[in-house]
Formats: sequence, C-alpha cells, structure tokens
Amino acid sequence: MKKEAFEELCAAQDLTPSQVVRQLIRGYLEQHGVTYKTKSTLGSRTRRKTA
Repeated sequence: MKKEAFEELCAAQDLTPSQVVRQLIRGYLEQHGVTYKTKSTLGSRTRRKTA
C-alpha cells in the first residue's frame, strides 16, 4: 500500500519515484553536511578512434 501511494503521489507531481528518491538522498546528505561528487566517472572514458 505504501509503494502504491508513493507512486501515485510522484505521478501527481509529474515526477518519477527515482527522481524523488534522488532528491531525498541529496537532501539527507546536505542536512548532515556530507559532500560528494555530482558526476560519475564511469562513462567519462574517451573512446579510441579506430581506423
């Protein structure tokens, strides 16, 4: 029941549940003074050019 209520509330605000969870995490970290990198380094490798 909680999950459905959460999903309905998110939809009513035109947000996905994932967006809301990320907002909650950012707010929680900020509240506790935690700093973090905002960009992942996983996809930042440059591609090699092939001939």
